[in-house]
Amino acid sequence: MTVPALRNAIKSLLTRAGVENPDGDAAEILCAALNCSRTELILRDDELSDVESEKAVAMARRRAAGEPIQYVLGYWFFMDRKYTVGEGVLIPRDDTEVVVREALAIVKAIPRPVIVDLCSGSGIIAITLEKELEHATVYAVEKSELAFSYLRENIELHQADVEAICADLADCAGDFADGSLDMIISNPPYIRSDEIATLQREVQYEPRLALDGGENGYDFYEMIISLWTKKLKEGGTIAFEIGEGQFSYIAELLKAAGYTDIKGTKDIQGTVRAITAQKGSLS
Repeated sequence: MTVPALRNAIKSLLTRAGVENPDGDAAEILCAALNCSRTELILRDDELSDVESEKAVAMARRRAAGEPIQYVLGYWFFMDRKYTVGEGVLIPRDDTEVVVREALAIVKAIPRPVIVDLCSGSGIIAITLEKELEHATVYAVEKSELAFSYLRENIELHQADVEAICADLADCAGDFADGSLDMIISNPPYIRSDEIATLQREVQYEPRLALDGGENGYDFYEMIISLWTKKLKEGGTIAFEIGEGQFSYIAELLKAAGYTDIKGTKDIQGTVRAITAQKGSLS
């Protein structure tokens, strides 16, 4: 079978399965199976080997069954960097870019910032900050051993100077001295427990541990603010990715904990996707 013929066959399979973007996913699958770029794929009209065809079809069947395209491929991109992902780790999403860009804008003026990324997952936040900042000390904390394996792999992949810590964020807070951090940043689980079962089938493949924010979706925000605020320097910054409609409650939590300059930042759809705040006041 030729490359165009197999692409059409995979597209038809994915269309029948109700996949949202069958043509795009078919192209992604073939590029991964053939180890080629989108441009190279367009130019190819040659016959595929049996090994190539079998690999592509196996990937297409996984996608048709509802497995996320990112897991099928084994990688995904975040802010122009490629990350290894798979079962057991949260998939990188563009939503997270909002809080990362806000964090970079805030901390870039600090000569040697010390940063901790809590609930680090695949490490996209910690690695991006370390690569984009000069002389930053970055820690990445992740509880899940499976997700932690991806974190370590991505740190090595990008040769990032990030110290990975496999621990519950509640247990390792004591390992950091009070007043030692310039920034705490996190994309914690923030979906309400009773909403998990209603999410699209692809999201159901992702680890519940990385999605479930408790009865109201705020468990991790409350825990981090309670346990980690004292680890920040005066004037230090806390930065969270947040879910739709969560800004007001989290802002109140931060205000009650003594934070000032509380700011929400919207994504391109107009949803407030990040919240940042300063511990105490610099004045």
